[in-house]
Amino acid sequence: MSEVNLNVTISTDVSVIATIEFSEGELRALDAMTGYGIEPFLKVFYEKLGKHYMQPYEKDLRTLFSRLDSTVPEALRRVKQARKILEK
Repeated sequence: MSEVNLNVTISTDVSVIATIEFSEGELRALDAMTGYGIEPFLKVFYEKLGKHYMQPYEKDLRTLFSRLDSTVPEALRRVKQARKILEK
């Protein structure tokens, strides 16, 4: 009998998607917070509050800022557009 080598790889993925609703004011606050960009935000955060808490999540924070930068301004543009239509 010949010996058979069997390699088995098992992996588990868990994915979470959260849907959050924001008020216009909250969107404006997010826009203001992310408007400076991720580098200035992290610089001040790390200088004032330290790196211990945020550094493990820095990659995800960068992704979050990127998403907010691409969606929040568009949402606020639509709010402005809707107001113009309603004012007519």
